[in-house]
This record gives sequence, structure tokens and C-alpha cells, in this order.
Amino acid sequence: MGRRKIQRIEVTMDELEAIVERAKSGPLDEADRETLRAAFETLFALTNELETKGTSIRRLRKLLFGGSSEKLDEVLRQISASGDDPGPKGADGATSSGEERSDPPAPKKRKAKGHGRNGASAYRGASKVKVPHPSLSPGKPCPSCEKGKVYGSVPPRLIVRVRGQAPLDATVYALKRLRCNLCGEVFTARPPPGVGEAKYDETASSMIALLKYGSGLPFHRLEGLQRGLGIPLPSATQWEIVRDSAAQIEPVYRELVRRAAQGEVVHNDDTPMKILDRMGKRREQAVARGALASDRKGVSTSGILSRVEGHEVALFFTGPAHAGEKLEEVLAERAVELRAPIQMCDALSHNVTGAFATVVANCLAHGRRRFVDSAASFPEECRYVLEVLRDVYDHDREAREQKMSPGGRLALHQANSGPKMADLATWMKEKVANREVEPNSSLGEAIAYMQKHWEKLTLFLREPGAPLDNNVCERALKKVILHRKNALFYRTDNGARVGDLYMSLIYTAELCGANPFDYLVSLQRHREAMAKNPGGWMPWTYQEACSRLETEQTTTRPD
Repeated sequence: MGRRKIQRIEVTMDELEAIVERAKSGPLDEADRETLRAAFETLFALTNELETKGTSIRRLRKLLFGGSSEKLDEVLRQISASGDDPGPKGADGATSSGEERSDPPAPKKRKAKGHGRNGASAYRGASKVKVPHPSLSPGKPCPSCEKGKVYGSVPPRLIVRVRGQAPLDATVYALKRLRCNLCGEVFTARPPPGVGEAKYDETASSMIALLKYGSGLPFHRLEGLQRGLGIPLPSATQWEIVRDSAAQIEPVYRELVRRAAQGEVVHNDDTPMKILDRMGKRREQAVARGALASDRKGVSTSGILSRVEGHEVALFFTGPAHAGEKLEEVLAERAVELRAPIQMCDALSHNVTGAFATVVANCLAHGRRRFVDSAASFPEECRYVLEVLRDVYDHDREAREQKMSPGGRLALHQANSGPKMADLATWMKEKVANREVEPNSSLGEAIAYMQKHWEKLTLFLREPGAPLDNNVCERALKKVILHRKNALFYRTDNGARVGDLYMSLIYTAELCGANPFDYLVSLQRHREAMAKNPGGWMPWTYQEACSRLETEQTTTRPD
């Protein structure tokens, strides 16, 4: 059962005591009952949190008052609402106010997302049906003016009709059977062409994998949905289907790992995960029989995102190893003649654990987040830092919009972001040297973090292509988090391996703009050709491979 959100009600202790006094003389009205209910729920929630390991003041504040947005506009609004902000403070320590301060330009209003209304062009996977006019064709006389002629120069009117269906459909073929009344031999009709021998075809296994590992739908929930729609699909059967199909498409996954090892920029991070065979009594039994290769108790899923050949490749690895150790395994397949890649990660030591050579960059968003968390207590100082970082991100967005080369982007940052970051470094140094900041305060810790990792946080000012943050890898790990929230765990190491394979293929296809369902189906339908040349079946090349196979089959087909 999820935690119920606490409804915030402003009430004083005197008001609560007055409610208690009114309860002595008679029943309470609805307003008093709601106030007491809110107070009891708050007390209950706080008691549970205080009994939880790892509870902090920050966690309690979020529970009571809600999580705050990290967007700069929202942070500045909260600072202004506190009434303690005298205005931004520059690197020279002077506070600007009144006419001396120029307000930042208003942000451009973003186009509305459409509130779920999609045009016909958004339905790329829909079937297309051309409907001719019942009585007119190009060149026919106009029925309105009776003088001109009609032509098909006007684009067709598009209408969309959406219908519901089961995630997995089924067809029952009743093959007619006849028996000879003399010899008793039975004659059975043949199935229609294209029916195939397998009960579950490539589309079934691909849909199950996409729902489970792409959308976080557990096997047992899909089982219940299918049962209610009259097409039963037991969870055990679902696992057998995806397990067997994973073995067929593993060659392309191994090729994906090899391609990722050649990337110019690699991101890595991890998130906790559970494998039942590595927990409790199951783990003790596995250790006793020597079935576990590692004695670590902790399990995590490491995400590695690599930019290679103009495409992004996402890989996932679940087990006791940390992100740095999994990156070491991937980079072991890197060509020796390539220069060391840029590695973007946060400042945790286990992200760089391993014998591999990289140019390490640290996540600027992690450093920024510390100032966001300190903004309520140190509004003046944090505002200055956040506005400097806002300008840096604005320059990076400008480079993306103009599609600059890595060298052009580096020159842009050096010319515009470099002076601001240098002023920020001087500002932090003076704050510490002049003892204007308590080292143990949240602001002091935020400054110390930035100073300690400054060289790696500012790699984008020295290396072409160095990213600002690790957000793309953290977004990739949302696939894992979605699975963890819904399915809670993997049962075995093999189950985790299958999940990693599918998540890697599905998310890489999404990053490349490919249809992950169509991709998985194509890999299985052409598994023999794929196994011979896995490099030709990447998410960004598989359609060309399919077209080439169809052309070859057409030219070799006898008349």
C-alpha cells in the first residue's frame, strides 16, 4: 500500500485544544473532524518515518510540505516568496538592487503540448485505408457548377478511428476432419497459408517483452488482463516465451555491447535492484553450494549509455557488480587504437572502479542540486550560483539548436561560459577564505563539493563533446526503476539477464527513433540472417537489412 499524501492544514495548538474542549460537550462538526483527522494522519506518518532507517530532516520536510521543483524559475519564486532575498549577489560580493539590477529576459513561452490531441500524422503504426469517392474521379465534370472538372490536387481529408483490443489476440482454426467408413483413415484439412507451426509467434513474444521490460507490466498483471478478455496467458508461459526468444536475439545484443565499447562519450550510473536468489535463505543455500560467484549482498542495475556513430546505445547489467566494474567489462572490447573516451558520471567512487582508461567528467546537475536544496536557507548566495549555471545551460542549448560540431560547441562555452565559471570559482574561494560560510552548513557543503570536483565538473570547457551532466543515463535508468516499482524483483540471475537484454534493445531502439516492437519482431523473423551478420541489424540499420532480404527473396523466387 502506497503512502497517502498528507493534506496540509494550517492550524495552531490553541485551535487543537479548542477542538478537544468542544468534544467534551458534544459531537464535533465536519470541519473539526477533518482537522483532527489530518493531525492524526500527520502524527502517524511522522512516527513511521522516524522508525525508518535513513530518515532525514530533508525527507521529513518533503513528506510534510511536498517535494520542491529544481527548475530555476520555481526556486527563485520560492526565494522571493520567503521575503529574505535582497537580490542576486555577484562574484565581487556586491548586491545589486533597484536600477542597478537588470531583470533577466522573460523566458519564451513554450508551445502547448496539445493535451493529448494528436493529428493523423502521429499514428505512424496505424493501418492506412484509401477511400475513393463513390461517384467522382479526376477529370469528371463538377456536379456543383457543371462547367469545370474535378482533379485530385486537394490533399485527402484524414480521419482517425481508434478501437480497443487485447494486447495479445488469438485465432482458433477448426480444421475439418473426415473419416473413411471402411478403412477408418482420418483426413484433416490443412491450415491456411501463413498460420505457422508455433502456437506463439514472433509478435506474441515481442509484445510480451515490450509490455514487461519496456512498460513495466508484470507477468501476473498481463495474465489477469488476458484472462478477463478470454485469451488466457499464464505468467509461467510468458516467462518461457521471452526466455526462449531472448536466446535467439542474443547475438545482436552482444554486437550492441561491442558497438557501445567504441563510443566517444560513455555515461554510467546504477540503481538498486533485487534478485530473490541472492536474498535471505536462498542466498545462504546458494553460498553453501558455491553457486554464487560473488559474496556481495547488494544488487544493482548498472546503466551505460554510449554515443557512437551518431547514435546512442543503452545497456543494462543487473548483479552484484557496480557501474564502474560493468563499464570495465564493456570497455574491454574497445579497439586499442581508439583514444580514451569521455566518461560522464557522478562523483561516487564505484562509478570509476575498474582497470580502464577514460577522461572523467562529473555531473554538473549533481553540484547544482546541492545549491537548490540550500536555497531556502541561503537565498542570496544560491541565487547567484543558480543563475550562473542557468547561463551555462542556455549556451549548451544554443549549441544543440544550432547543431554545432563538438569543436564549435567547445568554442562557444569557452567564450561565454568560461568567464562566468571562472567568476563562480573566485566567488566560492573568497567565501571560504573570508569565512563567510560555515563549512558544516548546507551551503558550505555545496561549495566544498563544487571545489573538490571542479576540474571534472568543468571538463566541458576543455574537451570537445564533454557533456554537462549525466541526465541521459539517469533517464535511461527510469526503465529499471519502472520495472522495480511494478515487478519488485527478478527471481533469478537468468531472469535478470533476460530483462537486461530486452531493456537494452528496447530503449536503444527508442533512442534511435525506431519502433521497438517492429524491431524485436524483425530480429526473430530473420534470426538466421541476423546471427550471420549481427552488425547489420542494429536499431538504426535493421530496416535496410529487411528490405535487402526481401529483395533477395524476390529475385531468387521461381516464377
